[in-house]
Amino acid sequence: MDINFDAVYYEPQALNYELGAFLQKKYAALPWLEIKSHNLIPELSGSDNLQFPHLKRHLIVGVRKTHKYVENNKVSDWLVPYTSSGCRAMCLYCYLVCNYNKCAYLRLFVNREQMMDRLLKKSNAASNPQTFEIGSNSDLVLENIVTGNLPWTIERYAREGKGFITFPTKFAMVKPLLGLAHGGKTIFRMSFNPTEIIRRVEIGTSPLDARISALNDMAQAGYRVGLLIAPIILLPGWQQLYAELIEELADKLDEKVKNHGFIEIILMTYSFVQNAINTEAFPHAVQLFDRDLMTGRGRGKYCYRADVRVAAEAFLRQKLTQQLGSMKILYIS
Repeated sequence: MDINFDAVYYEPQALNYELGAFLQKKYAALPWLEIKSHNLIPELSGSDNLQFPHLKRHLIVGVRKTHKYVENNKVSDWLVPYTSSGCRAMCLYCYLVCNYNKCAYLRLFVNREQMMDRLLKKSNAASNPQTFEIGSNSDLVLENIVTGNLPWTIERYAREGKGFITFPTKFAMVKPLLGLAHGGKTIFRMSFNPTEIIRRVEIGTSPLDARISALNDMAQAGYRVGLLIAPIILLPGWQQLYAELIEELADKLDEKVKNHGFIEIILMTYSFVQNAINTEAFPHAVQLFDRDLMTGRGRGKYCYRADVRVAAEAFLRQKLTQQLGSMKILYIS
């Protein structure tokens, strides 16, 4: 798989880094448009919502200046700013849109050595092994097609780091990762949803069968693995959709995944910003906001009502216990 971009917007200082020079050579045939900051591109941020799919075809290259780690209490101990933010895919529920609005395009940060040095220092200073989530702002498997950062990251952390790094993905392009010397220090998590939701909502991502195969391959390659059923979207007929998904996972997942993997479950949070963009940019798309099932959650956000969530959680736990009882459910949120 390759990614075609229309143009590259870049901070001049990014070209002083090895990765920046590599990207300039790789995409030499594209227009390169100089910007002051990856966070401030007026001609893009000022675009209409209708232009959202077009904006996703741009690549932004810059230097990451924010390196604040945020404590976490799910799979990881820390959320770590890393080599990218935003994404090329166009999932209609994407939480990155909440943070970046229509500017949720792929931004690459070329100072990976600085970020890795900081990560290694943090990991090695800890008294107990820590787990670092490096993929909370982007999809690193998709990014890897552009940068090749994941093999570099996984092998260097295996050599020099303590504890673990982890990242989730909706993409199946894991072949470059299978033969790496990962040292058991990388936790690979594949995100799943029913085929209908992948097709209608997770636009531009890998299909279900490919995701299952990729997770199996990573388990066979010795990686620690987990599956992330997220976000749970309660469309009409959702019980049948998720029951069929869980049955298919039980049927097709490798025994290594079933015996050693874990499960995360997240119910969808939606926002006014997402709804506005989707309404204009994807007028014929499935409607994710359900006034009958959802309630306000903070400023401009919506989640499923407490009673709806309780019923959904009970249903999912029952199905998972029946079909994938050997896998621990870490949390449902």
